Order: sequence, then C-alpha cells, then structure tokens
Amino acid sequence: MATVSLRLGDLVWGKLGRYPPWPGKIVNPPKDLKKPRGKKCFFVKFFGTEDHAWIKVEQLKPYHPHKEEMIKINKGKRFQQAVDAVEEFLKKAKSKDQTSSHSEEKNRRNSSEERSKQNSGDEKRKAGLSEGKVRKNMGEGKKRVSSASAERGSKSPLKRAQEQSPRKRGRPPKDEKDLTIPESSTVKGMVAGTMAGFKWQPSVSEPVKDGDPHFHHFLLSQTEKPAVCYQAITKKLKVCEEETGSTSIQAADSTAVNGSITPTDKKIGFLGLGLMGSGIVSNLLKMGHTVTVWNRTAEKEGARLGRTPAEVVSTCDITFACVSDPKAAKDLVLGPSGVLQGIRPGKCYVDMSTVDADTVTELAQVIVSRGGRFLEAPVSGNQQLSNDGMLVILAAGDRGLYEDCSSCFQAMGKTSFFLGEVGNAAKMMLIVNMVQGSFMATIAEGLTLAQVTGQSQQTLLDILNQGQLASIFLDQKCQNILQGNFKPDFYLKYIQKDLRLAIALGDSVNHPTPMAAAANEVYKRAKALDQSDNDMSAVYRAYIH
Repeated sequence: MATVSLRLGDLVWGKLGRYPPWPGKIVNPPKDLKKPRGKKCFFVKFFGTEDHAWIKVEQLKPYHPHKEEMIKINKGKRFQQAVDAVEEFLKKAKSKDQTSSHSEEKNRRNSSEERSKQNSGDEKRKAGLSEGKVRKNMGEGKKRVSSASAERGSKSPLKRAQEQSPRKRGRPPKDEKDLTIPESSTVKGMVAGTMAGFKWQPSVSEPVKDGDPHFHHFLLSQTEKPAVCYQAITKKLKVCEEETGSTSIQAADSTAVNGSITPTDKKIGFLGLGLMGSGIVSNLLKMGHTVTVWNRTAEKEGARLGRTPAEVVSTCDITFACVSDPKAAKDLVLGPSGVLQGIRPGKCYVDMSTVDADTVTELAQVIVSRGGRFLEAPVSGNQQLSNDGMLVILAAGDRGLYEDCSSCFQAMGKTSFFLGEVGNAAKMMLIVNMVQGSFMATIAEGLTLAQVTGQSQQTLLDILNQGQLASIFLDQKCQNILQGNFKPDFYLKYIQKDLRLAIALGDSVNHPTPMAAAANEVYKRAKALDQSDNDMSAVYRAYIH
C-alpha cells in the first residue's frame, strides 16, 4: 500500500464505518477530546454537515487525486452539496491568497519607491555638498581644510538618519511581515499524483458500534433546520471553539449515530405511524427519501398522504409496514383496499411488524403469488431509538430487496442483519423480545423485593449500574419505576404479545420456556390492572397490587 502523507489542514475523503466516502478537512480536535488509542488517525470535519470524527489513516484519501472517482460513485443530493461546499472553500482560500499576494506586492512596490526616493535625495545631497566644497575651495584659494576635519564637520543628513534608525536598508517594514497565509499541502498540490496502490479497508463486516474507541461521530446535520436541531440538543453537547473559528461539537455520551446517506431514488411507501413507525418515517424524510404514508388515524408532516394501503403500494416502488400484531398485519394485506390489491409484478413489500413465523410466511406467499417481492424486517428497539434512527433491523426473505432497502435501513437503524429465508427474522425477533420482557419482569421483581425488605431501591439501582448488568435499558426502566413515570416507550401489551408468541414458538419445537412463561403471567396480571397502554416497566405495578 502506498504511503499517504497527510497533515493538519489537508482536504480528504474520509470513510466511516459502512457509510460512503465523504469530503472533509483535517482539523484540530477539541482540547478535551482524547485521541483514540491504537492505529494512527486524524480528526476530520466533514463538509456539508456538522459532523466530526476520528478517522483511521487507512480510511482517508487525499481529496484532489480521488475527486473524479468519488463523484462517479456517489450521486446523492447531499453528497453533491458537500462537494460544492469543498469547492466554495477552495475558491475562498484562493481569493484570500490572491488578496494577500496583491497586498504584499503593493507593499513591496511602496517600499521600493521609498528606497528610490531616498537614493535620489542622497545623490542630490551629495552633489550639493560637492558643489559647495568646490565653491569654498575656489573662494578661499590659499585656505585648505584637512579631509579629516571636513568629514567630522559635514556628515550628511542621510548618514545621520541611518545612524538613528536600527532598520537596515532594503528590509521591509515590520507590518509587512507574515502577510502571506501558509497553505496546506492540499491547496498547494491541487494536481497531485494519483494514489494507485491506495484502497479502502473493507468495513462491511464492521458495523458501527457505540463502544468503538475509534468512532466518535456526532451529527447535527440530519435536518433541514440545523439551528433548531442544535438548540434542541445543546444541553447534551460540549461545544469548543477552534482557532480557525469553526465550531467543534462533541457528543457528551459519544453515541454513534447515522452518518451521511445517499437516499435511494425509489419511491417509498409506509403504512402505520405508531410509536415505531412515526420515528422511522421522520428519519426517512430527513435523509432525503420520498415517502408516501397511510395511517388509520394520523398524517405525517412532510410526507405525501395515501388514501388506502392499496393506493400507496400501487404508487410506490417499495412499501414498508409496521403494525401491532399478527391480526393487524394480515388485515393490512388481505383486507378491503389492502396491500395485496396494489401488488403488481416488481412491487416490493417489507413487513416490519413483530409477528410469528407462520403469519409472515403466509403474507410472503400471497405477495409473491402476485409477482411481488417480499422481505420481513422486524426491528429491535423502542420509541426513542426509533426517533434517533438507532434501531436494529432483522431481515429475511428476498436478498435483492434487502440490498435495495440499504439507504432506508441506514436512515432508520444503526445496523441490520440478513437472516436467510422468510420466517427466520420473526423467530429471532421473538427470542430477543422474550429475553427483554423476562429481564424487565425480573427488574420489577427485584425492586419490589428491595422495598418490602426495607432496602433502598435507589441504592439497588446504583449497585446494578456499577456491575455487569449495567445498561441504558436497565437504568431507564428503573428510573421509570422510581419516578412513577410509565409513559409508553414500548407498550406493555406488545411485550406481553411477544412473550406469548415466543412461548408458542417453543411449544412448536417442544422446547421448554419456563422463565418466559412465568414473566408472561406477571404481564397478564399487569394488563388486568389496566396497564396495557403504559410502558412495559409498568409491570412493576403487578407486584405492588
């Protein structure tokens, strides 16, 4: 691999995780942001966004030698805006250099003219002095003056001025120094040699992870109104001013979020705007996708509105759906003016609902029978993760359709998995939610046991947060219980539904699920206490009543 020499101020192409290469500039990191250990990396500010990130040196390319190559690969609107921002930056830098050079040349000419005037005056004074000496010698005749006394008594004004001033002739004035602005190697070498041996390191198998020490990526750009976004999350950010005057923004919790995405040119449809669907659609819109939505009760600002599911499917290339349970999923497809009526050869349907494998297999069969393409893609997460675009997508079915959904999955989630044939994603999702639901019931059980035995629930939480069980999920759900705040982030009725389906999955293969069965009974009691529409953490109330 060719050695790439980079330095502060260079323009580069930076590749971050699974996101496309993006133009940026190597800048100084904030003083309180430590450089990651391990491989050599640079802190890069990306153009067209307010993103900053530590990028490994092997994931960087010089900007100019690879400009044409990158423009051919990426065609998105946001990418073009970023390239335009680079060109504007170079234009301003060039203009600044020209202004500086002009000013320096003008000062040089002024200095030269001043020296010429001084030399001219010197010659005139010398000529006048010589003429005076001749007259004096001629008038006095016999009187001679020694050369030594003449020198002592007749020093010229120019010589006296030179003795008084410490500045040597020909040196520019002090205010002329450092007028030129030093250029980075990028600006100086706009036509650099190509880096033929330089290749991107493979990163497909390395999904972006929150805990990656080489990944400190903070995003304020995924909105049409960055100022509003900045104000909304400014309390969670550390803002540092660099010497260049640009603002460096570091996420206080260093959470990895979506980078710049090139949206697909396919028309996207979305059915169902519940807790999860609403956040998903918002992120699709923010990333530049064209979205048509349908929902039984609400519209989505910024999206087109379809009158029926069939209409959305017929007018869109890929239609996503996210509804509550197997019955709702079937009704959406098979019911009046349903999805199936809009399916034509080539139309694509992606079901993101958490349902059982039998239901999703039935839906796949009817969609494919009409010439359509089918993908199941249930999501792991909650309302907050949906809003943040940090869901985990589990997909199975049509592999080609999975790849066609790439930009959509990047917009809505932090990673996605392809699990093979239809039904696999449904099974995996139920297992994941079975573990989560059982864990939540155990947390509630522990907190109530602490209370009845005279122990501090807050102290129990503090201890858990310092141990191996520490997690965002644990802390958030415990805080919900301690504060008595059960505003839904994941409906209790839905986690109970998933537990029920997971138990049925175990029964279908004669596999015991006693822990899930016990947890399911506690959630059923919570539902009987009218907690269905509260957050799953309201299962706590089943233990105190």
